[in-house]
Amino acid sequence: MELKTQNLKELYEKDFYLWVMENLKLLKNREYDLVDWENLLEEIEDMARRELKSLINLMAVIMEHLYKWENFREKVYWGDSWKKSINNARNEIKKLFKDTPSLRQKAEQKESLEKAWQYAVINLVGWFEEAEDLAKKYFGRLPTEEDFPQKCPYTFEQAMEHRPWRRES
Repeated sequence: MELKTQNLKELYEKDFYLWVMENLKLLKNREYDLVDWENLLEEIEDMARRELKSLINLMAVIMEHLYKWENFREKVYWGDSWKKSINNARNEIKKLFKDTPSLRQKAEQKESLEKAWQYAVINLVGWFEEAEDLAKKYFGRLPTEEDFPQKCPYTFEQAMEHRPWRRES
């Protein structure tokens, strides 16, 4: 019994798929004492974190592109790709909520919004590195994270519903 559990722990490092299948078989057979609980619990935690990270990354895309639209849109035709990106990310979030309704509560929490905004700011800084002319126009130099609002300028509802392009029609 002890040897088999140790073998599973080694398998975790060598062949993850086989490790999953072996633990699944043990669980189905109710051989709980043989399961690699330590790694299994860690993997379950990681699954939840990945779902939340995916949500936060989608929210960051929305915030980044909303912020660009509202603050750095130079020409009328600029922003079509931002609008498409915002709508795609919103649709992906809606799908996530359909599959995992409890994520909505996490999305609405201040800490999730702030984390998404931090990621959006990182993306904004990177964007200006590729658009140096705009960086000079708006900041006089390449901006840093400190050049953007430190607190998230959007509520969850704004991230999901705000359509600044509709005001122009």
